[in-house]
Amino acid sequence: MMKEPLQKIRGVFLLGMLMLFAESAHSAISIVQQDTARFTATITDENRSPLKNITVKVQRTGLKTISDADGIFSVGARKQDVLLMSLNDQALFKYTINDTDTTVIVIHSKNVVLKQNREVRLLFGVTANPNQTAASTDAVYSSDVTRMPVTSVSTALTGRLAGLYALQSSGQPGGDGSSLSLRGRSPLVIIDGVPRGLSIFNLEEIASVTVVKDALGNAMLGGKGFNGALLITTKRGSKANQMISFTAQTAFQKSLKVPQSLNAFNYATLYNEAAANDGLAQPYTQADLAAYQNHTDPYGHPDVNWIDQTIKPNTRMDQYSLNITGGNDWGKYFVSMQHINQIGFMQTSDENSYDTNNKFLSYVVRSNVDINLNKNLSAGVNLFGRILNGNEPGYGYAPLLYSYIQNTPANAYPVFNPDGTYGTSASYQTNVLGQAINSGYTSNYKRDVLADLFLKRTLNEITEGLWIRAAASLYSTISEDIYRTKSFASFAYNAQTGLYTQYGTNGTQGNSNAIAYQSRSDYMELKLGYDRTIGKNAISSVIFANRDNTVADSNLPYTLKGISGRAAYTYNEKYTAEFAMAYNGSNYYPPDGDYKFGFFPAAGLSWHIGREDFFPKNKVLNDLKLFTSYGKNGNDNPGYFSYIQRYYDGSGIYFGSSAGSNTSIFEQPIANANVSFEQAKKLNAGVQGTLFNSHLGFKAEYYNNKYYDLLMVRGKNSALLGQVYPNENIGEYTYRGWDFSLNWQQTLKNDLSYFLAFTGGLQESEVSYIDEVIQPYSWMKRTGQMVGQTFGYIADGLFQSQTEINNSPKYEGYTAHPGDIKYKDLNGDGLINQFDQTAIGATKPLFFYGLSLGFQWKAFDLNALVQGALNRKIYLSGATEWAFQNNGLGQAWEHNLDRWTPATAATAAYPRLTVGTNINNEATSTFWMKSGNYLRLKNIEIGYTVPKVITRKIRLQSLRVFASGTNLFTVSVDDRVDPEVYNMAYPIQRLINLGINIKL
Repeated sequence: MMKEPLQKIRGVFLLGMLMLFAESAHSAISIVQQDTARFTATITDENRSPLKNITVKVQRTGLKTISDADGIFSVGARKQDVLLMSLNDQALFKYTINDTDTTVIVIHSKNVVLKQNREVRLLFGVTANPNQTAASTDAVYSSDVTRMPVTSVSTALTGRLAGLYALQSSGQPGGDGSSLSLRGRSPLVIIDGVPRGLSIFNLEEIASVTVVKDALGNAMLGGKGFNGALLITTKRGSKANQMISFTAQTAFQKSLKVPQSLNAFNYATLYNEAAANDGLAQPYTQADLAAYQNHTDPYGHPDVNWIDQTIKPNTRMDQYSLNITGGNDWGKYFVSMQHINQIGFMQTSDENSYDTNNKFLSYVVRSNVDINLNKNLSAGVNLFGRILNGNEPGYGYAPLLYSYIQNTPANAYPVFNPDGTYGTSASYQTNVLGQAINSGYTSNYKRDVLADLFLKRTLNEITEGLWIRAAASLYSTISEDIYRTKSFASFAYNAQTGLYTQYGTNGTQGNSNAIAYQSRSDYMELKLGYDRTIGKNAISSVIFANRDNTVADSNLPYTLKGISGRAAYTYNEKYTAEFAMAYNGSNYYPPDGDYKFGFFPAAGLSWHIGREDFFPKNKVLNDLKLFTSYGKNGNDNPGYFSYIQRYYDGSGIYFGSSAGSNTSIFEQPIANANVSFEQAKKLNAGVQGTLFNSHLGFKAEYYNNKYYDLLMVRGKNSALLGQVYPNENIGEYTYRGWDFSLNWQQTLKNDLSYFLAFTGGLQESEVSYIDEVIQPYSWMKRTGQMVGQTFGYIADGLFQSQTEINNSPKYEGYTAHPGDIKYKDLNGDGLINQFDQTAIGATKPLFFYGLSLGFQWKAFDLNALVQGALNRKIYLSGATEWAFQNNGLGQAWEHNLDRWTPATAATAAYPRLTVGTNINNEATSTFWMKSGNYLRLKNIEIGYTVPKVITRKIRLQSLRVFASGTNLFTVSVDDRVDPEVYNMAYPIQRLINLGINIKL
């Protein structure tokens, strides 16, 4: 009887123990599962560009992994684990896994370690580990390029890259791009590995822009590597969920600097004075002056501010961009679309059924697709298309019409006559407002289509790291002008007689079109590469053949072809030896001569001292690298078959004083059968490192580039031959200087991160040889001066009296008067002539700089850019500087009020007034050479990102609103002119921009 209860008790005990064991086991299994849980995330920068080769270490367990080409990593970790991220053994970022994690870890591109250790982009799509190249490069990324609402990438790069100087000389819609100078030369633009001269496209499609500065980096370009390169890399898809990004922006534009013209009273007063100085009758009576001053006779004595009448005070610029990106293991894609509508500042009329304003519209589409056909074979297709439409008044392009407007004096004629017709006068015979709104319009239509295709096959079955790649690219462009011009009548009204004199006719319309230019090009290449690391040895090499062919307008094809290659060996990520070369030539050289092909080699060395065992491990100096390179680059610039002697026909004079009816044949210019590549020998040496716990990064480089075999015409040629002499490979220029950058980035504990980035360049140049004519005096020699140096007289103030003139050197071909500019007699012969001209431009090295700074605090971010230049000179001349040009019909300006008179002799800053051209006072001299030094707040942007707890409720990834200002203020020596745009050019625009970005 007792046995059964005992068995039951035993069963219950065993069941309880089993349950307890099971629970314990379950807990243990849970702990094990938790400890071995996998955390998978993607590492990107703020532009969503994946960051590869980032080492990720779990602080608690020491587990490590490395992010792949898509920035993806997976590691055993759990919530609240701290992930330590590094790149090339340098601490990069610290991340804590939390409940709200989105599995996307963002490392800002301004991070010092990331910036200095990020993958380096080289020519033709070649990339390299920064510790495996000695080439000189610098790069910026998408977030910097898209800060400013501009149409050209060249303007967006202002002040952001060491060694790259950008000068914006116009604010015209669609033509506001900056000229770029890379170490004194204009760089070649390369887009996704293919040379393409495009600068206007959707800036949001740019992933990065890299400048390649030295001989080693440009060696593979061969005959195109002479001036350095600007590499534009567009965005590609990533292995991630699809993301849709839409950005809408509206900017309000206003001209920065407009020359201040005189009102009618001051204009007439000064004109009388100028006429008196020339010994002419004064055209304006006291009654005329009173009428101008009191505005009692608006038709007979008008006082018109033509800028106010014809130019809008502000205009708009609208931008809309849509980007879609995503991908998986099989394929990746990036698609972008953009529309820009930039409106010019010309006045329009509602009476017209068409637009006469100057404006610029663009429509840009891009599609980049990458496909993995199998584990060894991949392919890619890049498609790009753009439509650029421009519009101008029918009378002429906006810059030309703008010069007409500025040149029209306030008293020239009334805007409208009493009967409502356009006013004018016998001297002017047209009306500038009518030119703007009643002359019809001219439209430009430009179409561009670009397609890139590539196939890449890994050959690991032969040996690991071997690959082959074939690529082809097609590009076509056409630009067409359509003219819908119309004539209009202007009338000169005689206030005394009430009669009108008509000039021009009303309503005659012209309709025509013309192809401004058209071209097509094709590019092909075949590469064989080998990239492998075996123990401490890393090898990276590539050799390829390529062909670049262009047909422009009706010209014969221009073809550049050859082979290029690069090889780099790195030991233990400390020592790198690198060699690059190209052997290529073009069909514009003699086909049977010795000059068709050229060989352009370069080599470099780098030493990563920071990896040496003896390198001090402290918190001050964290890393250090030395690098240098030397080599030869070429420039294919022979001219259009210049080795062939060409002949032209035309009517000629045989006897007598008039042309005969027969046809003569003459040769022009003289052929040069020995024409060859222009060449450059370039030396580069640099140092790079990090300081203060890797918060401060620095980089400094010295360069010395000798350009030789430059094509130019000999200065000692004789005109007696009566022929145009050919270009010959005889010139030599030298450029040398320093590039440098400093970057500080830090993240504080209170969710505040900030950065400062300073870039600059110090550049000097020298004309080493130009075969100039024999100069009688050393100060007249161009050789030894800076490249592009201006020559003229040295001004020595203004003549104050006739006695001073009598005791001074005489002026050849001119009789001086008090108030004229006085010049130095450099050779002391008592005569001012061409032998007294010398270098008057800048003589010190050009120093240009940019300072970027910003911070992010929680949902707020701010970024700013200040840029400028020192040791720079500008030459002020022409109709916006000198009064009464154009045979006395031109404008006069407020600064002309400060002219010399006997009463203002001691303080005058402008010579005496004269009518028309004054050959003495308007001669090239230091009097008109002014300081071009400036500091400009180029851009500032503030943004707010809506918190995720809100955006998730409306099913958005992110929502950001922002406001920015471009060209907000400028500090310069001469405040009345813009230091970049002067002498009547289309003014730079100040832009106040509002925008929103939505990501789905």
